[in-house]
Amino acid sequence: MDDEVSTASMPAADRARQWEHAVRRRLAPVEVVPRPGPADFHGTLASGDVGHLRLLSLRAGPLRLDRTARLVSDARDDHLVLLAQEEGTAAVRQDGRRAVVHPGQLALLDLRRPFSLDQHTPFHLYGLRLPGRALGPSAPHVRHVTGRAIPAADGVAALLRPLTTDVACGAARFAGHVRERLAGALAGLVATLVDEQTRGHGDAAAPDAPRVPLVGEIRTHIDRNLRDPDLSPARVAAAHGISLRRLHVLFEGEDTTVHRLIQRRRLEECARELLRRGRAGRTIAAVARGWGFPNAAHFSRAFRSLYGCSPSEWRDGCPTGGGLLTA
Repeated sequence: MDDEVSTASMPAADRARQWEHAVRRRLAPVEVVPRPGPADFHGTLASGDVGHLRLLSLRAGPLRLDRTARLVSDARDDHLVLLAQEEGTAAVRQDGRRAVVHPGQLALLDLRRPFSLDQHTPFHLYGLRLPGRALGPSAPHVRHVTGRAIPAADGVAALLRPLTTDVACGAARFAGHVRERLAGALAGLVATLVDEQTRGHGDAAAPDAPRVPLVGEIRTHIDRNLRDPDLSPARVAAAHGISLRRLHVLFEGEDTTVHRLIQRRRLEECARELLRRGRAGRTIAAVARGWGFPNAAHFSRAFRSLYGCSPSEWRDGCPTGGGLLTA
């Protein structure tokens, strides 16, 4: 990583305060309470940026890390933090939930709301900090996932955890354009993890079993063909040998229509590309065409409707972030 702070050479009386200062600068304003006390405290913190993401490595003795309501009010933040616990056991609390996080597990924290992270033993964890808006339409579901321990043995977490730790350990060796692509891949996996965990805990309607395989195939087909400007519900139905009416019936339990799904997925990919590349990438019109929007005016209207700001505002930071930042 590009930046590292260690308390090893600091006076004992200053270690906890200096480490807290480093965490505040690189992660977010928090309170650090060492256990059993500051006199015996030791810690290191390394960080580095990969595109619009920040990766961190934290090692320290037992401590509690609090982001209080006062700190949230005084230091507004729109970021999320995915934690990958490597060593030690922690208790995480947020949004009325408490969970014990063991080595090999993940946890998601939302810096827009209070939380506490209590490391019971000496620990090592990796953190992935990303803007809430990078999750696109998945952002409103974050509240259902915070305050939980997420096993990483299977599902999206099984892909996300090793990628996060590998990138954190070796980001410095990647060229700039590779970092941008890695940032997009990581943000996309976090968004998918949020969706998967939301469904897994019953916060979204679960489709009835006979529909699941075909609906999944249709969604995969749509994702693979988003760049085709002629992709439409009729073409999707034909590709799967079913009638258009049958296609619409299949999606009655999906809280969307096929037409809206196609448009939303195209907008998500446009948003991620604009966020990754900023002004250094392709023009907004070229990004829109590349994801199946031949009409720039239609793209701009649809983008504002979903994200609450124009594509250019989004690319430049979208300070309001529409309703997605206040989920």
